Amino acid sequence: MATTTTFFSPVLVFVLVFLTYAATAQPPPSSATICQNTPYPSVCQASLPISNSSATIYDYGRLSIRKSISTATKFANLIDKYLSTSAILTTGAIRALQDCHYLAQTNLEFLSTAFQTINTTQTVSDSKSEDIQTIVSAILTNTETCIDGLQANAASWTSKNGVVGPIKNDNKLYSVSLALVNRGWGRKKSNKFGVSGKHKGVKSGPLGLRKLLQASSSGSGTQILVGQDGSGNFTTITDAINFAPNNSDGSAGYFTIRVAAGVYEEYVNIPKNKKYLMIIGEGINQTVITGNRSVVDGWTTFNSATFIVTSPNFVGMNFTIRNTAGAIKHQAVALRNGADLSTFYKCSFEGYQDTLYAHSLRQFYRECDIYGTVDFIFGNAAAVLQNCNLYPRLPMSGQFNAITAQGRTDPGQNTGTSIQKCNIRAADDLAGSNGTTVTYLGRPWKEYSRTVYMQSFMDSLITPVGWSMWSGDFALNTSYYAEFNNSGPGSNTSQRVTWLGFHIINETDAVNFTVSAFLVGDAWLPQTGVTYDAGLLN
Repeated sequence: MATTTTFFSPVLVFVLVFLTYAATAQPPPSSATICQNTPYPSVCQASLPISNSSATIYDYGRLSIRKSISTATKFANLIDKYLSTSAILTTGAIRALQDCHYLAQTNLEFLSTAFQTINTTQTVSDSKSEDIQTIVSAILTNTETCIDGLQANAASWTSKNGVVGPIKNDNKLYSVSLALVNRGWGRKKSNKFGVSGKHKGVKSGPLGLRKLLQASSSGSGTQILVGQDGSGNFTTITDAINFAPNNSDGSAGYFTIRVAAGVYEEYVNIPKNKKYLMIIGEGINQTVITGNRSVVDGWTTFNSATFIVTSPNFVGMNFTIRNTAGAIKHQAVALRNGADLSTFYKCSFEGYQDTLYAHSLRQFYRECDIYGTVDFIFGNAAAVLQNCNLYPRLPMSGQFNAITAQGRTDPGQNTGTSIQKCNIRAADDLAGSNGTTVTYLGRPWKEYSRTVYMQSFMDSLITPVGWSMWSGDFALNTSYYAEFNNSGPGSNTSQRVTWLGFHIINETDAVNFTVSAFLVGDAWLPQTGVTYDAGLLN
């Protein structure tokens, strides 16, 4: 993807920008005004030196994406340079750099897509607007993930700052690009969180398991079976995924992999080119995918996952994903999801610290079980969990439980964790303990962490203050934590934290975090066949 930057010579950039200026009918705001409305005005003016007074927000947006492509290419080349010296690097540094390499290449793909979308137009559809905001938001998430991995896994690497420093500077330009894109092409919202007003919503899509199975058989009817006893087409899930077609457009329906009951000890990785793939097991605790990687054993959090999926429009159903490393191994991910427009239905994710890594892009979880201890639902996707069961477990001695650790780093990102109509109860080991473990709804992993609980049942294990600090007063005023119409003994908000970032919201605000508003789910969830509530159903 790095070759995409060769199309933009300085002369061509100047001509394109000049022609756009000439076509502008009315005097737009000055460059200082445009840049002032970004997170880094000085970076904006220094990086986007447009002197023509007729330049518009669209000119700045396009040029910022071009500049971001150039910047991302340089960073990808820098990572490649360091990886070429792997013989003198620690295992931790190599694995962190490999993560950075993957994330840098992904960013180049995203930036190319964004540029193609906005290059020739000032108006795009609502779905395209949401796409642009989503992928530019993910670019910042990817770079932050690279930084986190290097700082955690390459602490002793003497050249670490030679990578971390440049990427932190790059992030400022990406934040500027996100702000400009949001202003120019972003989905227009009536307030800072989403569509306002009542939106009751209805159940959409075919109802229930039977219809979902029928839906998976539609289109081409292509289905294959994985069975450990040799009775299917393949004996491993990985072999079945490798057999699936590349870059499907979904017109023929989902390519379906049915996985027979059994315990599959393998690390599953579904790459970006396996689009419109559906995996169906025989049920929670019947079809089980298990691994035990952890940071203690030298893996990055990013690559400790038992199951990784980045393929757009993925649907997973009726299986369990486990990471059995245990609480003593600290960060050990069961599922890492970076798949846009992905859905998990009737699945179980089991781990301790960092169980479900909702890394980036748009995700929906329905009727799933999630088990964990510290930060066990984390990441920076736009994710809605609906009708799910959240089971805090017994952590190590001296630890507390935090259900969520959302990772939003920029106020322009359209990301956050919305937990709707879920049940929060202690797992058996925690319920049978001495009762001294403190369980929080979440804590602010990053500066603009955003998590909302609404219409959910909270048992007595939730501590009265509700939310925990991360470190001192970090993000207490910039994060957004909200609760709406929850029930159960743990839902009493009379003793909740008093941070500026905590809110008890009304229906008008809560609707912004529904499937229909937050994920624009009505545009893509019906084709999955999964039941969902579009709005605030009682």
